[in-house]
Amino acid sequence: MIARFVRWLLCVLGVLAIALGVGYVVFAPTPLPAEHWAGLGEPDVKNGEMVFWAGGCVSCHAAPGAEGDARLTLGGGLALKSPFGTFHVPNISPDEKVGLGGWTLADFGDAMKRGVGSHGEHLYPAFPYGSYTRVTDKDINDLWGFLKTLPKSGNVAPPHDLPFPFDIRLGIGLWKFLYLDDQPRVALDNPDERVKRGQYLVEGPGHCGECHTPRDALGGFVKDQWLAGAPNPEGKGRIPNITPASKSMGSWSESDIVNYLETGFTPDFDTVGGSMTDVQKNIARLPASDREAIAAYLKAVPGR
Repeated sequence: MIARFVRWLLCVLGVLAIALGVGYVVFAPTPLPAEHWAGLGEPDVKNGEMVFWAGGCVSCHAAPGAEGDARLTLGGGLALKSPFGTFHVPNISPDEKVGLGGWTLADFGDAMKRGVGSHGEHLYPAFPYGSYTRVTDKDINDLWGFLKTLPKSGNVAPPHDLPFPFDIRLGIGLWKFLYLDDQPRVALDNPDERVKRGQYLVEGPGHCGECHTPRDALGGFVKDQWLAGAPNPEGKGRIPNITPASKSMGSWSESDIVNYLETGFTPDFDTVGGSMTDVQKNIARLPASDREAIAAYLKAVPGR
């Protein structure tokens, strides 16, 4: 009897060991091959700066409350509250000790497109690589070139404050398995080049859906509610619906959206507020053609 129980227990443990091994392989970090980042050439730093503003890097990585040129010192430290705990934004300045100064283009590219850190670890999707995975390799190379021109900072951000089990990074592999892909968020019928550019900016570097799309219990986007509005992840108010069916923005014309992104004024002369204030300031630095492309895309997406 005891021998049968021991055999049964060993079989169970063996199955569990195999399952854990398979799970580790399936959910382990998967950086891109090193050769993926070879041959991109010298970065176009001017284009990199435009990608920088489109991506809103300063909104999270500048010191809280920084103004003017101080916003370009990306020492991190901002606390991002979420249902999963509090994330502390890291230093991404070119500092060699506590920033990205010791990183390579491949390290940076894998963080952007695969959510993998320089030590081969999963990065938490509070860093919106779920959107950045759509950024082209050229734009990543150009952005990397621009980031290296910015001031260094020795600031060390606090570690993330996450309860169990969210502090176990291997679990992020399951999240990536379920949600991480580089396909378009919505299928559009015969979009012209301007709408395609807008789709790239909104779904990729602009990562607009990270705030404007509701999430399920695991933190992934509810796919059929793209840009339909969501609870504020920091707990106060609601991030608005920006699809054509929105009760507020639905009546806006493309030119209304363009003007809002450039000036911060709504058609009824209200002004941008909340976290959108920084976003608007960043987008205002883009070429007018990019703001027009964003507006064209927002009028082309399905209304929700």
